[in-house]
Amino acid sequence: MSAVTVLADDAEALAVAAELAADFRKGAAERDARRRLPHAELERLSASGLLGVTVPAQFGGADVRTETLAEIFRLLASADASLAQIPQSHFVYVNVLRRQGTQAQQEFFLGEVLAGKRFGNAQSEAGTSHVQDIRTRLARRPDGAYVLDGVKHYSTGALFADWIPVLARADDDNLHVAYVPRDAPGLTVVDDWDGMGQRTTASGTVRLDSVPVPADRVVPHHLTFRGPQVHGAIAQLLHAAIDAGIAAGALAEAVEFVRTKSRPWFESVDEGHATAAEDPLLIQRFGELTIRVRAADALLASAARSVDAARADLTEASAAEASIAVAAAKVTAAEAALEVGSALFEVSGTRSALDSLGLHRHWRDARTHTLHDPARWKVQHIGRYLLNGIKPPRRGLL
Repeated sequence: MSAVTVLADDAEALAVAAELAADFRKGAAERDARRRLPHAELERLSASGLLGVTVPAQFGGADVRTETLAEIFRLLASADASLAQIPQSHFVYVNVLRRQGTQAQQEFFLGEVLAGKRFGNAQSEAGTSHVQDIRTRLARRPDGAYVLDGVKHYSTGALFADWIPVLARADDDNLHVAYVPRDAPGLTVVDDWDGMGQRTTASGTVRLDSVPVPADRVVPHHLTFRGPQVHGAIAQLLHAAIDAGIAAGALAEAVEFVRTKSRPWFESVDEGHATAAEDPLLIQRFGELTIRVRAADALLASAARSVDAARADLTEASAAEASIAVAAAKVTAAEAALEVGSALFEVSGTRSALDSLGLHRHWRDARTHTLHDPARWKVQHIGRYLLNGIKPPRRGLL
């Protein structure tokens, strides 16, 4: 790995994210079409210092605002939604350490992060009764260390990781996170992801067969949810940022296509409009799509500020406000990504559907990513909170 930059502040982080997004955009369609995994791009991401921007100042990091972190993800996703998805879990598990790690764990792992090391994800499981039915076991040995056994799916980032945080239940049935090195004996990462969208996330399978884990690599994650928390809100905010970025990227491609490649419809020409960009019906539709994207961006930024406010003064009320704000942003961004990803073809015409152009990746990415957790339940929690004052539950998905 190249020398890793330690970014100083929010402004520097945003500038670096914008520069990387511009570069990553150039090869996004080709990576998607060939399913070329972004190893080189992730090395650049690590070396840029962006993966360390949430490390607290006391450990040498910039500790950027949540609003800045969301914008970083939005920028990256506007260029390549797969690439932006890969570090989402990285920041989630940095937050786990910030919340529940011991001083020694924070010093070690946050030092790793500042050195450019990447956290993956081994969280979800298939074939269980529901998404929070975690059956991977973290069994304690007589010497105080642990052994991990289980199978994980949708393990985004694991294939590219230096450390893989594994969500597991200990002997007391409480949830813990075990931070396991990528090359640990008994740990296997299988690149078997074949989703129609987000093709290069490598969100495949992690198998854990009696994986040894020292006691000082285990964090009691269940404690996170015993009081007010924004853990779930931050995780969901990053998903919302990815959706907002997909919408923005699709709109930008549609604008470029209509300006440079689309022919005007003959009836529009009959009315005196020489180019597709002058067609009043297209102008109307682009206006509507712009409103959708701007609404998603505005709610994303507003929700991020709510999270920052809650972090500064964490109470049951501030945590609830942050979760509800993020839920609204997530629903709106998901709708925008799906609508704009589809409308791209509506406004661009038949040629835009050519497989060789790769424009369909925006809709495929949106359709795949928005399946992460159902927006309908977020709408429910928003309504319950407004009408009956019922605070959202303390979960990692809200």
